[in-house]
Amino acid sequence: MKELALKYGCNPNQKPSRIFMTEGELPLEVLNGRPGYINFLDALNSWQLVSELKAATGLASAASFKHVSPAGAAVGLPLSDTLKKIYFVGDIDIDDSPIACAYARARGADRMSSYGDFIALSDTCDRATALLIKREVSDGVIAPDYTEEALEILREKRKGTYNVIKIDPAYRPEPIERKQVFGITFEQGRNEIKLDAPALFENIPTANKTFPEEARRDLIIALITLKYTQSNSVCYVKDGQAIGIGAGQQSRIHCTRLAGNKADIWWLRQHPKVMNLPFVEKIRRADRDNTIDVYISDDYEDVLADGIWQQFFTEKPEVLTREEKKAWIAQNTKVALGSDAFFPFGDNIERAHKSGVEYIAQAGGSVRDDHVIATCDKYGIAMTFTGVRLFHH
Repeated sequence: MKELALKYGCNPNQKPSRIFMTEGELPLEVLNGRPGYINFLDALNSWQLVSELKAATGLASAASFKHVSPAGAAVGLPLSDTLKKIYFVGDIDIDDSPIACAYARARGADRMSSYGDFIALSDTCDRATALLIKREVSDGVIAPDYTEEALEILREKRKGTYNVIKIDPAYRPEPIERKQVFGITFEQGRNEIKLDAPALFENIPTANKTFPEEARRDLIIALITLKYTQSNSVCYVKDGQAIGIGAGQQSRIHCTRLAGNKADIWWLRQHPKVMNLPFVEKIRRADRDNTIDVYISDDYEDVLADGIWQQFFTEKPEVLTREEKKAWIAQNTKVALGSDAFFPFGDNIERAHKSGVEYIAQAGGSVRDDHVIATCDKYGIAMTFTGVRLFHH
């Protein structure tokens, strides 16, 4: 198949719409549903991310994409009982499925942002992964293959309209890419830079120069995630998964704050008070996720006020106080942080430190590098200057 007509473009008034190849056949097949323009943008960007993660780490990888940026990305490491509980996957046996573990992590890190996601899987989608996908609000999935059982499960989703795309993992695009803006064609070489090279850790200007293997892995995950995130962008990673992604802000400190706040929420969801919230039976998954988000925030009265809490809980929970939140966040450690370009000021490091960051990878090259380095040294943070910028637009 050389081209595929789409219902419409980014918006219903943008017609006609299609995807097509100028040379050769499309390297994908729609196995179910009718993906749209934005679906394919998410699918093809997220596929690049997970295939690159798999190549760099050797681990099954997954991404949860929304509006051409990842809401979550992860490799298929086993989940602790705590993560299984806060990701609500304890009732499905995923221990023997690395790709299911990867998606549980990618979806679970920021469930609010992942609502209605497009999923990318580096490996064959199996039964366990399909069962995870089946119960989430999602627009579609792209993978190199599907087991028959997984495909049967996915074809039942959304009354049979769920988008399932199979992509040829051997496909390699042309080295030059083009796009049009306002009738003018832009052309550039594809960003083929590899982000798993030891050279990324050769220029370490901080006093602390120690990067354990787990930290190097997490920084590689952060950088590859940033490569497919709308700039400016910053990514916090811990234990093989993104825990906070800040994208598309005009100021880098705003990205750092946004991603840091998401990382804090991820960590706060593991607080005993949050894990033991007494939800009413059969609460909808989206309502539960939203309730947790509000409970953790300063607007907790929106779900704890008399006459309201009864909608969500069997009994009124205790408030998670600001002091308790601050003390809990202070226990988060060994977080890795990547930036798609240099940090211009030390304020980014100050904010990152508050969320447990101990390892940083950034391009370097700011006129204030000395201030950034000094701020890292103040907190004993190890930072590498990669010399690589990863803008994505």
